[in-house]
Amino acid sequence: MPNTKSALKRMRQAEKRRLRNRFYRSTARTYVKRARAAIAAGDLEAAKEAIKQAVSALDRAAEKGVIHKNNAARRKSRLMKAFNEALRAASGPSAPAS
Repeated sequence: MPNTKSALKRMRQAEKRRLRNRFYRSTARTYVKRARAAIAAGDLEAAKEAIKQAVSALDRAAEKGVIHKNNAARRKSRLMKAFNEALRAASGPSAPAS
């Protein structure tokens, strides 16, 4: 337990921030998980919409300082890479480059 009034206030503030941050973090994780599931299922239309929501949630979390902006950028990049690979696979084999 804190010994001073200021430490007690800091503890209350930290708890409030922790709960607020948890909302943004879990929301972002949920949308990323849905996007990955849609990509894995091969439902590219649903995946496109899910990625849009995931990117928005990641940007919001980064803006609030819940995750670092580079962390959000890395997650978005990996999500788009997976989506683009699924798109390429769905369109069939391409002609070999010569």
